[in-house]
Amino acid sequence: MLTAFTRAFRTPDLRKKLLFTLGIIALFRLGSVLPTPGVHVQNLAACFDQARSGDTGNIYGMVQLFSGGALLKLSVFALGIMPYITASIILQLLVVVIPRLEALKKEGQSGQSKITQYTRYLTIGLAVLQSTAFIALARTGQLFPNCQQDVLLDPDNIFMIVTMVVIMTAGTSVIMWLGELITDRGVGNGMSILIFTQVVAVFPSELANIFQANKFTFAVVMVVGVFMIAAVVFVEQAQRRIPVQYAKRMVGRRMYGGTSTYIPLKVNQAGIIPVIFASSLLYLPQLVTSLFSTSDNVVITWISQNLATGDTPIYMATFFLLIIFFTYFYVSITFNPTEVADNMKKYGGFIPGIRPGRPTAEYLNFVLTRLTAPGALYLGLISMVPIVALAIAGASQNFPFGGTSILIMVGVGLDTVKQIESQLQQRNYEGFLR
Repeated sequence: MLTAFTRAFRTPDLRKKLLFTLGIIALFRLGSVLPTPGVHVQNLAACFDQARSGDTGNIYGMVQLFSGGALLKLSVFALGIMPYITASIILQLLVVVIPRLEALKKEGQSGQSKITQYTRYLTIGLAVLQSTAFIALARTGQLFPNCQQDVLLDPDNIFMIVTMVVIMTAGTSVIMWLGELITDRGVGNGMSILIFTQVVAVFPSELANIFQANKFTFAVVMVVGVFMIAAVVFVEQAQRRIPVQYAKRMVGRRMYGGTSTYIPLKVNQAGIIPVIFASSLLYLPQLVTSLFSTSDNVVITWISQNLATGDTPIYMATFFLLIIFFTYFYVSITFNPTEVADNMKKYGGFIPGIRPGRPTAEYLNFVLTRLTAPGALYLGLISMVPIVALAIAGASQNFPFGGTSILIMVGVGLDTVKQIESQLQQRNYEGFLR
């Protein structure tokens, strides 16, 4: 990795792309600490410190992660990248359900551009809803339940509330624009790099807090973190390669085919999406208990005791099983063995020992189903690390190497290095190709 970045900085055009990307990241972090007009900065800082020292199990935990700590500061970029992630996931699911979107996906680049435009519109809508919800929580004091100070300068000023909603929504639009700038003029993977930036942003402060509290705990956390990173890198790189042979065929006067390739099926074919799905679904019980906290209903009481916090066996088992379910569900809608088999048959490809068509689809489904099992278990075990840390040591909020964080850091880091290395290879082979 270090070698790739060193060689990239020695190449003038790649150096410009890297410096441009670093500049966008700096601007992005500036917006994450810039407070929204109407926020009482001193009271907010006091409530924020109190929330960090207390229990952080709340209904906005995932948004707080993807905002790099900006949510509880009510900054201009408080929503972070979460509205865009949610909109992208929704559009991916709708492509399977709505024939019009499925047709757009098959149109190639033009159809994908249209789906991207729909994703932007949906992102703005979700940003309006989320910013309104979080400002309402701040206005009523539920954003920091244990803090009695007003975090807004004038909670009853409707014009100020609307202004804050507009600014936070505009902040989300700017984040989308910055991500597209990195994709077009930087090293690529703009949105992923911004997600990576937000997740990594909280690491220095968390590690410093652990070091100041207990040096032995800091050493244990570092050892566990290095082990987890190595394990995630190993699994994320693991794949099953299905060999594919293309028969020779005549097109006009030219002969095509006769080559061998493979279909790479990753062990973690679903990525981090199942974890986000499961976490979002388990925030609903926390939301219900917060809305009906004064209710004596038996069901509400059971939910608050078993599903509202992450240190109960029922919560852990439910979270783990949801990840397993969503892993199989997401893989089934993103990889269609029948479509892959039909495309292979159309272009004269076949798997050695397997007949083209339906037998190929059944074979791919057989391999994918059994390959998804270890991938689902891996996602479930990695995601359980912070919850187990909370149950054993009560230190989930101080454990920076959470499953979601590690998956994002390793995945984006590997993809970025691969992109830089591919651009270096293009420049090294330029003279040969000419």
